[in-house]
Amino acid sequence: MQMATTIATHFRHVHFGGNWTCVNLLDTLKDVTWEEALHSREGFNTIAVLTFHINYFVDAVLKVLEGAPLDANDAFSFTHPPITNDADWQRLLEKLWSDADRFITLVEQLPDDRLHTDMADPKYGTWCRNLHGIIEHTHYHLGQIVVLKKLMRSEAQTRR
Repeated sequence: MQMATTIATHFRHVHFGGNWTCVNLLDTLKDVTWEEALHSREGFNTIAVLTFHINYFVDAVLKVLEGAPLDANDAFSFTHPPITNDADWQRLLEKLWSDADRFITLVEQLPDDRLHTDMADPKYGTWCRNLHGIIEHTHYHLGQIVVLKKLMRSEAQTRR
């Protein structure tokens, strides 16, 4: 299970810290308010949308790891539950952290020979491809969140 453990470690690092980029979801999102998470900028997704979108695919693959069929549709991956207060935002974040913890545990338990088998359906490719893809996808959208957060806070400073 050496390769599976390595993949799980990379997933852990992008969520909770320790990667060589020194950027992770936990540190990036820990001081984002629910109002900031919903701040809309023309032509961009909100931080809340990106956070939900990241977790949407983690949740879908997590369910497959738990034995369920793959049930995901990109059309639904940008539509988060309503966020009208801090409690709603915290629930979204808690789901992100909880799903990530379960995902890590299950990936660590995968035998390495399973990594080269198809995940759910041959059209989706191997487990290895999909697990690396989830990590790449997370890094990609994490970068967007970092930029949005910096822009929003820079603009707020300028208005003061």
